[in-house]
Amino acid sequence: MSTLFAILILIIGGIALSVQSSINGRLGHTVGVIASAWLTFVIGFALTFLLFFFFEQTHTQTLFTAPKWQLMGAVFGVIYMVVVVFAVPRIGIAGMTVSVIAGQLMMSLLIDHFGWLNNSVIELDAKRYVAILLLLGAIVMVYLSNKRNESDKVKHAKKLQTN
Repeated sequence: MSTLFAILILIIGGIALSVQSSINGRLGHTVGVIASAWLTFVIGFALTFLLFFFFEQTHTQTLFTAPKWQLMGAVFGVIYMVVVVFAVPRIGIAGMTVSVIAGQLMMSLLIDHFGWLNNSVIELDAKRYVAILLLLGAIVMVYLSNKRNESDKVKHAKKLQTN
C-alpha cells in the first residue's frame, strides 16, 4: 500500500468520524449517551463480525493468545465513543475534533518519546513542541468561536423577544 493511498483512506476515515460524531451526538442528546454508544457498538459488532468471518486472513496469534494488554484497545474505544457522544452536543464537532486531535497528538508524542507499548523511541524535538502549541492554539480559537456564536444567539433571541 502506498503512503499516498494510506493518507487518503485516513482522510476518508477522519471525514467518517466527524459525520459519525455529529450523528451520534444528536442521537445521544435524543435517546441518551449510553444508548447511542450501545447502538454504535452493536452495529459495529455485526459489521466487523461479517468482515472477520469472510475476509480476515489467518494470523500467527488469535485474540485468545495475543498479549492481554493489547486487548485493552477495545476499552479505550468504548471510552472514546461515550466521551464523543457526550461532548458533541455541548461543544460541537469542531471543538470535539480539535480536542481529540490534541489529546491524540500529546499522548502519541509521549508514547513515541518514551517508547511505551513496545513502540520505537522517537524523541521530542523543537518541531514537536511547536506542534503541541499550535494545537493548543487551535483549541482556544475554536472555543472562542463557539463562545462568540453562543453570545450572538443569545443577542438574537433577546432581539426577537423585544420585537
